[in-house]
Amino acid sequence: MDFSDSAEEAKFRAEAAEWLQANAPTDDEIKGLDEMAQAKLWQKRKVDAGWACIRWPKEYGGRGATAIEQVILNDEQSKVKSPSTQFFSIGQGMAAPTLMTWATEEQKRRYLPKLASGEEIWCQLFSEPAGGSDLAALRTRAVKDGDDWVINGQKIWTSGAHYSDWGILVVRTDPDVPKHQGLTYFFVNMHSPGVEIKPIKQLSSASNFNEVYFTDVRIPDEQRLGAVGQGWQVALTTLMNERASIGGTRSAGQAQSLLKLAATLEIDGEPASKNKAVRSRVADWYAKEAGLRFTGYRSMTAMSRGEVPGPENSIGKLVAAPMAQDLASFALELQAQAGVIYTPLDESFDNMFQHNYMNIPGGRIAGGTDEIMANIIAERVLGLPQEPRVDKGIPFSDVPTSGGKS
Repeated sequence: MDFSDSAEEAKFRAEAAEWLQANAPTDDEIKGLDEMAQAKLWQKRKVDAGWACIRWPKEYGGRGATAIEQVILNDEQSKVKSPSTQFFSIGQGMAAPTLMTWATEEQKRRYLPKLASGEEIWCQLFSEPAGGSDLAALRTRAVKDGDDWVINGQKIWTSGAHYSDWGILVVRTDPDVPKHQGLTYFFVNMHSPGVEIKPIKQLSSASNFNEVYFTDVRIPDEQRLGAVGQGWQVALTTLMNERASIGGTRSAGQAQSLLKLAATLEIDGEPASKNKAVRSRVADWYAKEAGLRFTGYRSMTAMSRGEVPGPENSIGKLVAAPMAQDLASFALELQAQAGVIYTPLDESFDNMFQHNYMNIPGGRIAGGTDEIMANIIAERVLGLPQEPRVDKGIPFSDVPTSGGKS
């Protein structure tokens, strides 16, 4: 396989590199701005020049670029110091593909350009306290009232809800059919009356996740994606793109960072980076990162052909999160007693691994637990028999719970 740029790709790479180097915000430009303001400044600058969400159609804020051009842009952007745009990852990587597939043309033109520019931020309202990793077991209810739907219930582990403007939302509209058939998919204004957001304090002292409560929240029917009762099919579009989006990102570049860290530490009087055991571990992780990266490229190529991301993306998720956790743990071991020191506000190189050590375990839950990913791979990729399900084919209202029926 030849990974060299074609003449056209080399031209695109040079153009991207030149623009990024010339336009990345300087320290003076972002001085005094918080992280969100920095991200919005950089995102708006990129979208105005046609360098954000480049694979999207032009009318929605992109430039109609190819999958390989997206890969090239990502590669060149990784070489430039610039503000993090993590605030937009859920909206652009999960909500946007769902809108492109299921929204009306009017909705696409209204919401996608502002999503691309970072002007409006989106979150994903899926997980619930009683459902665990079983999304179809959700209990948040929606009842039709005229042209509106009235929502009551609770979502949990919602990343970025506290700074989001909109959220994609799956709710139960019919409890008297099997659980996958009674769901409907909406998008909701996060500033609507009746929406209450409570950040969850994490081990690292951050509060990236939230509980979200809905009390008589009214959503117009025009904010429904798909037909009533078709929520599971719409949600699968989101989930497949979610796994494609996060499959290899949690470990990207960390093997190289670990090697740099090892060069600053000593084992038996010489740099740890020269120790055979350390180099062997780093090489193994580097190879896995390469595998994840190229698997991601294959998925992007499929999407560029109009194909929907498949269950194969669960492989990347299943590999990336445990690997990143093991890598962070090994980095702390290398640091010996210094490895237990963690200062949340310290942005030094070493502190990155302490931060990852406490945050990455959540990555083995977010987007589907390791066990869920393994089941998906077994059943949908390898074709193995499904596990027995006591709730299969019966109305959701008849599913037994610890407190009686649902």
